[in-house]
Amino acid sequence: MTSDQLHRLLLDNLNTAVLLLNGDLVIDYINPAAEALLQVSSARLCGSDANDLFADGDMSQSTLNEALNSGHPHTRRHEYLRVPSAESTQVDYTITPLELNERQMLLMEMQPIDRFLKINREEALLSVHDTSKSLVRGLAHEIKNPLGGIRGAAQLLDQMIAEQGLDGETRELCQIITTETDRLRNLVDRLLGPNHLPHIESLSIHEVTEHVASLIEAETQGRLRLVRDYDPSIPNVDGDREQLIQAVLNVARNAMQALLELPMADAQITFRSRVHRNFTIAGQHHKVICRLDVMDNGPGVSEAIKERIFFPMISGRSEGSGLGLTIAQTAVNGHQGIIECESEVGHTCFSIYLPIKV
Repeated sequence: MTSDQLHRLLLDNLNTAVLLLNGDLVIDYINPAAEALLQVSSARLCGSDANDLFADGDMSQSTLNEALNSGHPHTRRHEYLRVPSAESTQVDYTITPLELNERQMLLMEMQPIDRFLKINREEALLSVHDTSKSLVRGLAHEIKNPLGGIRGAAQLLDQMIAEQGLDGETRELCQIITTETDRLRNLVDRLLGPNHLPHIESLSIHEVTEHVASLIEAETQGRLRLVRDYDPSIPNVDGDREQLIQAVLNVARNAMQALLELPMADAQITFRSRVHRNFTIAGQHHKVICRLDVMDNGPGVSEAIKERIFFPMISGRSEGSGLGLTIAQTAVNGHQGIIECESEVGHTCFSIYLPIKV
């Protein structure tokens, strides 16, 4: 094997995206990792201007020229790529000046950081979620004990009033105490989560979404449009059908309520499923995961609560309990998954990630 063949073999098998630019800042070579990152073939990229890769072309040109003229390496962080066939991707990149056959060249190394940033956010979210869940469980148990006493006392008082033949209004007050105590107990039970062990089975995520879609359609009676964008090749996931339905329903119902509060002619909820490979959730690597997006074109999540929407008792609606997303996140966490949210006016996307055993 010649040295050129060895060098090409090494470059082709690197996980780091590598590009070689000539003195005119035109791409001469990209390795397979760069093709995967940019989602464009080597044949299409070679011969094109390197500045066209970046959202801020002026900044990248200044950086490349400076490295070329000074002969010193330069590093840029948190730069956005701009490639027509790829989603917006954030990268760190380093430029190293080289000389090859008396020609000035630039070696560009790119590291995608979007997923690393998401992993950090996930870990922080899960840590806070675990802490708040433990706190809520402790408070819920402390609340349930006196609630039982209040309800028992109200029933005894109602019985004594009935025996003494007092007026109906007094008995009605006792019934109000009993009813409100039951309501609070149900609220506490929802905070505590399911009181039974999950029934794990192999199921299609589309069975879950279709069940939720039928419930939403029955509830809205044509006032909004449901769109299915499924990947039919997604393998089955192992999970508790009822818990997954509840999680997806809570997310979808939030979207429905946001859309119906501000009537729109084109109100729409989209269920989209995709497969992702080599994905990390809560620090654990998974070869294959299922991603289910529940998207709507409503007003978006308020900036004031965007970072706290999965916390208990946080709601964007005055009449909301603030428990729907907390319960959904807890159910998905129980399946070693996670829910993430991205929202702006006109587009809100809740993404549910679930591992697939292969």
